Amino acid sequence: MVDPRDERTGSAPPDRGWSLATALIHHPYRPPAGFDAPQPGVFKASTVFFPSVAAMRARHWSDRRGYTYGLHGTPTSFTLQERLATLEGGSHCTLAPSGLAAIALVDLSLLAAGDEVLLPQNAYGPGLALARDELARYGIGHRLYDPLRPESLSESWGPRVRLVWVEAAGSVTMEFPDLVALVERSHRSGALVALDNTWGAGLAFRPFDLVPGRSAGQELGVDLSVHALTKYPSGGGDVLMGSVVTRDAVLHRRIEQTHMRLGLGVGANDVEAVLRALPSLELRYDAQDAAARTLARWCARRSDVFAQVLHPALEGSPGHAHWRASCCTAQRPEGRAAGLFSVIFDARYSQAQVDAFCDALRCFRLGYSWGGPVSLVMPYDIQSLREPWPAHLARGSLVRFSVGLEAVEDLQRDLEQGLRALERHADSGQG
Repeated sequence: MVDPRDERTGSAPPDRGWSLATALIHHPYRPPAGFDAPQPGVFKASTVFFPSVAAMRARHWSDRRGYTYGLHGTPTSFTLQERLATLEGGSHCTLAPSGLAAIALVDLSLLAAGDEVLLPQNAYGPGLALARDELARYGIGHRLYDPLRPESLSESWGPRVRLVWVEAAGSVTMEFPDLVALVERSHRSGALVALDNTWGAGLAFRPFDLVPGRSAGQELGVDLSVHALTKYPSGGGDVLMGSVVTRDAVLHRRIEQTHMRLGLGVGANDVEAVLRALPSLELRYDAQDAAARTLARWCARRSDVFAQVLHPALEGSPGHAHWRASCCTAQRPEGRAAGLFSVIFDARYSQAQVDAFCDALRCFRLGYSWGGPVSLVMPYDIQSLREPWPAHLARGSLVRFSVGLEAVEDLQRDLEQGLRALERHADSGQG
């Protein structure tokens, strides 16, 4: 009897009794196993096939040794989760549609009506708005603490505090807190600690082991690390995604349960984009770090224009000593920092004049977010972000820079011509 298999592919042809539409849907060909390439394959699915009823009943959505439904993971998303857990120094990872969605996932997983959450005064604005406007509707309260004064935690504490958020460095104003002191105080009082680690990107410091040299099982670190993958891990300014990483299997289970009930998911093509960018993460982070320090130091020398330059690696910047303690090691004494810094203009410049400076820039584009190849600039109204005005900040208009991958010489020239436009605007009497 002649074997009907195709000699070239080794596969059986479709059933000859099928119509063309059925044959195309149920075609039996499977590519040969053993293919390997630099990038992992992209698997898109809502429906996942089971080989039998018994196999279907034996699988559970939370068990990553098998697949149940596309929302709960495919080989593509599992691969990214494992790599992100390695990056952050954790054991378990959950993906969310954005960094803010990851923050909301943590809040909704760990807090219930009557509980309270503590947030730093320099918290990421949308995360604070989430607590103030959404969590409050569910009976969850929030309090603010001064991240530069660990004792402020005790002053803000209440009997219903269950979760403390920390940011390093703080959003917009770039203060770097004493992470060890904040974690110790929070844990002593019985609260979990969640870190927004987007700035550190899993590279600047180890969030789950903030005190180096301790033996296994004695780590002093956060309980959860949240990362806006939108920023450095994606690196292109074209992906929205977030992650929650932990070393605690019980906490991970709580996060996964809420994730499943909320129906959160991420697209396979977005996962592919982050996977493709991860191998260059360190190179990009370090390059943007070096360029940002160069420009921040240049701005610091322009004391005629800038009243204050906010960058954790600069001496005199709020929390610089804490940055050194967390981010500098014997192997890397210069430490690491994100390619972000903020400046506060001398108070003699009006907001209209500072806006004219931002409008005049050409390499630095006006836009939210950061971590991509294009440098960004964004003016902020500190008064609307922080009340009262922080004593460690100079009075004046604040502008934040995100340094991309352009040549630092071009970026510096761009700042110079922006300052010339600022002075022209000032001389004209406008604003």
